[in-house]
Amino acid sequence: MAEVLLKGAAHVLTMDDAGHEHAGCDILIRDGIIAAVGPDLTTTGQKIAVDGCVVTPGLINTHHHLYQTLTRAVPGGQDALLFGWLQTLYPIWARFGPEDMFVSTQTGLIELALSGCTTTSDHLYLYPNGARLDDTIAAAAEVGLRFHPTRGSMSIGVSDGGLPPDTLVEAEAAILDDCIRVVDAFHDPSPGAMVRVGLAPCSPFSVSRDLMRETALLACDKGVMLHTHLAENAQDVAYSLEKFGCRPGQYAQDLGWTGDDVWHAHCVMLDAVEIDLFARTRTGVAHCPCSNCRLGSGIAPVRAMLDAGVQVGLGVDGSASNDAANLIGEARQAMLLQRVAQGADAMSARAALRLATRGGAQVLGRDDVGQIVPGMRADLAVWDVSGIESAGSWDPAALVLAGPTRVRDLFVEGRGVVRDGRVTTVDSDAVIARQNRLARRLADRL
Repeated sequence: MAEVLLKGAAHVLTMDDAGHEHAGCDILIRDGIIAAVGPDLTTTGQKIAVDGCVVTPGLINTHHHLYQTLTRAVPGGQDALLFGWLQTLYPIWARFGPEDMFVSTQTGLIELALSGCTTTSDHLYLYPNGARLDDTIAAAAEVGLRFHPTRGSMSIGVSDGGLPPDTLVEAEAAILDDCIRVVDAFHDPSPGAMVRVGLAPCSPFSVSRDLMRETALLACDKGVMLHTHLAENAQDVAYSLEKFGCRPGQYAQDLGWTGDDVWHAHCVMLDAVEIDLFARTRTGVAHCPCSNCRLGSGIAPVRAMLDAGVQVGLGVDGSASNDAANLIGEARQAMLLQRVAQGADAMSARAALRLATRGGAQVLGRDDVGQIVPGMRADLAVWDVSGIESAGSWDPAALVLAGPTRVRDLFVEGRGVVRDGRVTTVDSDAVIARQNRLARRLADRL
């Protein structure tokens, strides 16, 4: 049996049910699983010194559009609200192909890994020029993060009253057929799975009611999760009221889009009735604070959601609306926004980290990650708190208050994906160079 021992951590935040924390602690990994947590552990296998470090569970990202790393800071979309931002970017995304999807995914995953992320979802809802979900799954397999890709879709183009251009929408029968194909080809429901596929029509303003309903039925039949955008901003709610005669939460409930196998991105504009609905049905929320700020969408009522019992995780959202994919930074932003809205005691540093770990695991339906306890998968983030960012800090566990924003080491299933601040699984410099070349090519063609 292969063993790795993380020796002498200054502090371990387990994120277990009781919130236990340990000082001067070791973590023994055996065959990709946490075998023991405590002092003075031994092994005949590899030993890695982690003195001067805080160890947390690997962070879990519940919402992303990895393809968007190729369109960061596009001038026409820098100062636009959601709908105008989309209309600026759709024509650029229409020029993407398989290579663009693959490289942008690798770029985003490398950035996530360096920020402490071990598991990420991805929402890919457009497939121009032969691109497929397979391109992103292949990219993730090389980088080595746990991957929850979702087969997104758009079926209502501008000519039918939708927002996306007609060139980016697909026939609904073809969408459902490809959903079946990717689930059958890639979804792994077993414990410790590296790939789990979800189904994810893009939004209420880009697909039909029929596709939402049929996708929910298909997901139930296949035993996979559902994901979409919901109640992202005031425009989104106004659209729902005008087109459907109800608020977004009611729309979701009517079409079978509530339950513990469903999670919605953003939910900035949920009202008290919708929050209660999500709590009662165990419907998850991916909170994306930086993107919500960047697009001026508002501050999601996360404190009210948590108090009501809603399952909430964090998402970085796409890099075209966030500009970065730093999940530990997202935890800090989530904490700060709730304090701005509700007061300095609305969210603690540890509560923010819990959103980024246990919260994300719950939202994605994972009971095998998000905690440092024996029997869990060995997904671990090692943070060196001996540097300038933490100098003078009284609390080594307060990473989102005074701590590094990049990991020293990252382990996924016990494998070192990041060691000494460098990704080990792929050539990061080569990926960056390829990404920049593709971005220049897109800009030149426009």
